[in-house]
Amino acid sequence: MVTPKFELSKQHYATSSLVIGYALCSSLLAVINKYAITQFNFPGLLTALQYLTSVLGVWVLGKLKLLHHDPFTFDTAKKFFPAAFVFYLAIFTNTNLLRHANVDTFIVFRSLTPLLVAIADTLFRKQPLPSKLTFLSLVIILGGAIGYVMTDSAFTLMAYSWAFAYLITITTEMVYIKHMVTNLGLNTWGFVLYNNLLSLMIAPVFWFLTGEYVDVFSAAESDVSKWVGQTAFLAVALSCLFGLLISFFGFAARKAISATAFTVTGVVNKFLTVAINVLIWDKHASPVGLVCLLFTIVGGILYQQSVTGAVSSSSKESGAPKAMDNGNRKSDSEDEKESGGWRVASGE
Repeated sequence: MVTPKFELSKQHYATSSLVIGYALCSSLLAVINKYAITQFNFPGLLTALQYLTSVLGVWVLGKLKLLHHDPFTFDTAKKFFPAAFVFYLAIFTNTNLLRHANVDTFIVFRSLTPLLVAIADTLFRKQPLPSKLTFLSLVIILGGAIGYVMTDSAFTLMAYSWAFAYLITITTEMVYIKHMVTNLGLNTWGFVLYNNLLSLMIAPVFWFLTGEYVDVFSAAESDVSKWVGQTAFLAVALSCLFGLLISFFGFAARKAISATAFTVTGVVNKFLTVAINVLIWDKHASPVGLVCLLFTIVGGILYQQSVTGAVSSSSKESGAPKAMDNGNRKSDSEDEKESGGWRVASGE
């Protein structure tokens, strides 16, 4: 007979395994994508292979009854298409940012999103201004980002153009798209399937618009090692595999732990990403730039504490399951829960 103590211990280890799996996948993904785009310099094709891997993974696991996803229908696809288009733009700009800049630059611009989301919420969604602690955390994030840019010896117009394009698209996704997607009633693996399948259909359009297809065909004719070389193949395979794994571990961990714990894990992941990036190669910021980067992450921690604290206190007072900062602003963790793991599905 199985004792309750044994069941609790088993559940504890299962939850810990999911959290560790998500932390490793999340912290390694940006570094792996940077490595992949360095070895396989075709961002459009790389992202298409990632989408294809995720679609096939969900389809195969669904056939094996290891997961359940909503069936693909044309009507739902039409409603989902605008969301998938913005998702594609976010991943496309993300990949090109990693192509032209280092991982630290990506983290800095990713950390700026709470500031832009707060501004957009106030201007377009008529939400109240952030609380004093939230505002202070956003100022720290901005200060760290400005300091990083000023000390970035690898600054190039191309890299920062892609960085600003990524910042705009990811902010748009957070403010508007996630709210539209939640009304479709898809389960989490349904989101992954629609997201990646529609993005895979969009990919050929961007190959022609960017002219990447010319580079792809030229490389196929002149340098076969770009396609079947051991290093390039391993880099692309790891990128595709971790893209699928982060969806699995992200969704599973989100269900196993609280939104606050999941948010804390996300913050820790940024520190792990920076540490891994510094240890494995020289494609990282200067010491001063790293200090500024850590400031943006600390600002992110304060921001998460401010919005999570507001949600907790407001929940106790009103007894409502979902509360607002200053009576109206949702925390990032609550928004992520509502979006059905939208950001995890994108590998962000």
